[in-house]
Amino acid sequence: MDVKEALTRLSAYCSVAERCRVDVEEKLFRWGVERETAEEIIATLESERFLDEERYCRAFIRDKYLFARWGKVKIGLALKTKHLPSTVYAPLLDEVIDESDYLSGLRALLTAKRKTVRAANVRELEGKLVRFALGRGFTIEDVRRCMDISEENE
Repeated sequence: MDVKEALTRLSAYCSVAERCRVDVEEKLFRWGVERETAEEIIATLESERFLDEERYCRAFIRDKYLFARWGKVKIGLALKTKHLPSTVYAPLLDEVIDESDYLSGLRALLTAKRKTVRAANVRELEGKLVRFALGRGFTIEDVRRCMDISEENE
């Protein structure tokens, strides 16, 4: 595959949805493009704004929070696996996700999960809810705040 064809195909690939550098590098690797050529193609895509780390992070954070209901910890780890610098995504976590929506979303998750969990006593129930929320990527502090609030409301 020559540079022009790869650039055309990757421009279309990046236009469909937000992509990060790692996604494009994997594509180029599968196509058998040499490392130097791949770097040249990626540099062109970045200069033409087909690739933009901050824009990708914003979209990723918004989608994972709204649709997958992930917490900030899990979102941050997922972005880290994409080899994105924490200096890019860490400030965006607080900027993109509204704190009150974040906590009300966690409360709603815990309330829904509480209805399906079978536990012998309150302590076991709380343990299961905490493990569930931690697995979704919420911090223990946020879980404690939401469990206290949600128990008061019931």
